[in-house]
Amino acid sequence: MTSLSQIRAEAEKCTACPLYKHATQTVFGEGPARARIVLVGEQPGDQEDLAGKPFVGPAGQILNRALDDADIERTKAYITNAVKHFKFAPRGKRRIHSKPNAVEIKICHQWVSRELDAIEPDVVVALGATAAQSLMGKAMPIGKNRGHELTWADGRRGIVTVHPSYLLRIPDEESKAREYHAFVRDLKLAAKLAAK
Repeated sequence: MTSLSQIRAEAEKCTACPLYKHATQTVFGEGPARARIVLVGEQPGDQEDLAGKPFVGPAGQILNRALDDADIERTKAYITNAVKHFKFAPRGKRRIHSKPNAVEIKICHQWVSRELDAIEPDVVVALGATAAQSLMGKAMPIGKNRGHELTWADGRRGIVTVHPSYLLRIPDEESKAREYHAFVRDLKLAAKLAAK
């Protein structure tokens, strides 16, 4: 079986879609090679693109807090993204996140699939619609599918929840707190499934 370090080395040279042309680097997943829980996000953001690591920006801070509240050690989970290069639109000196399209998600799925094959986790958590689309092979609504175990297209057990960046965009504090607690509840479910 191919190791994560071998897959990472191959992913760093990926030119299968045009996103590599403008990104600083490939942002591969990180975490233990035998993690019981794998969390799949959408794509690297601006800070992740510069650092070369997943979930180090504002969404990563929310994810860290939620993992802590769900009694999941981040260092024991494997964290990656459905798309490995930052897709953005330049706005002056800023780079504004652009959602990956279906073709980009499909092309990049080979890397997520190979990461999962190497790790063989007990549970795969999709953080948001892009991750869910990558893992299911088609678009799926988050609201209707969260809160219970499901089976991904490759037969692995998993759950779907919101992307932590969604929590950053909620304007009022009451709704933000409610949605944050729902997010933590989803992560607790993942931990419970992984412990079975």
